[in-house]
Amino acid sequence: MKTPEAQPFPFRIGRGYDASLVYNGIVKNTVKKDARHKSPSPGRLPPWLKRRLPAGAEGTGVQAILDDLHLATVCRGAQCPNRAECFACGTATFLILGETCTRTCRFCAIGHRNPGPPREDEPEALAEAAKRMALRYVVITSVTRDDLPDGGAGHFARCIRAVRERLPDARIEVLTPDFQGSEEAVETVLAARPDVFNHNVETIPRLYPVARPEADYRQSLNVLRHAKQQAEAAGGNLRTKSGLMVGLGETDEEVTGVLRDLRAVRCDMVTIGQYLAPSAAHVPVARFVPPERFDAWRAQAREMGFTAAAAGPFVRSSYQAKSLFETPSPDSGVSVTPAANEQEQKQADQQ
Repeated sequence: MKTPEAQPFPFRIGRGYDASLVYNGIVKNTVKKDARHKSPSPGRLPPWLKRRLPAGAEGTGVQAILDDLHLATVCRGAQCPNRAECFACGTATFLILGETCTRTCRFCAIGHRNPGPPREDEPEALAEAAKRMALRYVVITSVTRDDLPDGGAGHFARCIRAVRERLPDARIEVLTPDFQGSEEAVETVLAARPDVFNHNVETIPRLYPVARPEADYRQSLNVLRHAKQQAEAAGGNLRTKSGLMVGLGETDEEVTGVLRDLRAVRCDMVTIGQYLAPSAAHVPVARFVPPERFDAWRAQAREMGFTAAAAGPFVRSSYQAKSLFETPSPDSGVSVTPAANEQEQKQADQQ
């Protein structure tokens, strides 16, 4: 089988090695800056962060549909390492309300500037794309829109309703910003009846001033708390979900603390993944967390009462979201190395 064309994924490893480009998970253009600094694997990523692109991933019709309808995805905007895999499977996470953000989170690849007014026909275009892709599980997220009176909540609701009209049997997950803590905005989104309300805390509270200076950890927890309370008051079956990145400088104990905080606001599902800095201008990677640590956090989350937990180096908030939603069982955590990629992983390890 022909080896897929190498695809660049830029991020910063840390102080000792500045990896400007990564091909198939392997650092190809690495300059050693400080011989005294010891990387876990000098000049290369750790073995567990090596992967190949699925054959023909970029040849699927997903991007053609998105281009035809002029839609954006967080898969591309946020430089997600799972983009090729998801596109190969015919899935994507839709990014609404623009492709630039009103905030300057120091971990995020999405650009910062005024996104302009929301696109009026975006809900209908999104629903059309979901129908063409025959999606049974639709994930919708957005940039943060602090410039809009409702933070974009009404636009979220219109997108949900448009998808419901075209695909009445599809499940819908929304990944929302914090709406600056507005309970009314949260209720606007909930009124459209999503199946999952996801809002990421992103990191531990101590690192908010560094990584997420325009947000507030407690405010994010309150958004999740209010969503759960409102859904239960309405007699609905909404599941709440949150995610965080590791490798920003947190300790293992601090991650456990976040898990406890999320359960305290009755969050149902959680995702934990490895942070990879988009550029040297972003917060650098402090550590590469080994797979066994992710396994431990996943088990810990299950013990705490999360109905489903996904934890692994390549896990992202919406990665395998449908599987996580449909298999709330003790072994529902996404595998660190998905079975479909095991052989590719072994081949990469031999290089």
